[in-house]
Amino acid sequence: MPVSSNSGQTVCHFILPSIKMLLTLAVIIVASLIPLANWPAHGLLLAVVLVGLSLAEVPVSYLARRLSLFLPLLIVFGLTIPMTQTNKTTAWAWAALLSLRCVISFLAGLWLIHVLPVTELFATLLRWRCPPALVAMLSFMYRYIFILWDELGRLRRARDARDFGDRKVIRRWTGNAQTIGLLIVRAMERAERTHHAMLARGWDGSVRYLGNDPTP
Repeated sequence: MPVSSNSGQTVCHFILPSIKMLLTLAVIIVASLIPLANWPAHGLLLAVVLVGLSLAEVPVSYLARRLSLFLPLLIVFGLTIPMTQTNKTTAWAWAALLSLRCVISFLAGLWLIHVLPVTELFATLLRWRCPPALVAMLSFMYRYIFILWDELGRLRRARDARDFGDRKVIRRWTGNAQTIGLLIVRAMERAERTHHAMLARGWDGSVRYLGNDPTP
């Protein structure tokens, strides 16, 4: 479940929201533009990002949990490059470069969500003239992902109660598939109810944040 720490009082937390986003975008853009021949520059950029995470007092356990979810997907994706190229040496070099770029960008994103509260992030996006529909979608996704996570926990407990903790592989896969299907159905039903409730309360499609005026 995505959790961001926004209550810190480090020097990084006092930077203006727009500057925080610009710094993050700059790191991601620079990481993507550094050529393969200058790979030591990626190491320097990674060191800068790690210094930023240290200044923001991001817990190592927090980074470890996020990287444990991100790295396996990145490794699987990176292995597809050598498999589809004839020049294995160059392919492995590009795979390593791509992985390093993704790690740097991922860590920069973790720094941003750690030092920038979500409401300020959305308000900054509105000030940058991002489409209001996109900001509203991101806002609802963030708000309701926690509700869906709790719903998934209830479905898992109900499944375990029905099969008495049976851990056979086939039954576990079947149960997981049924749980995912039921979660999708419940999410759609909850979204429909939420939409009607918001319309009844005068929702006009505009995103507003108290204390964060999106107008320049």
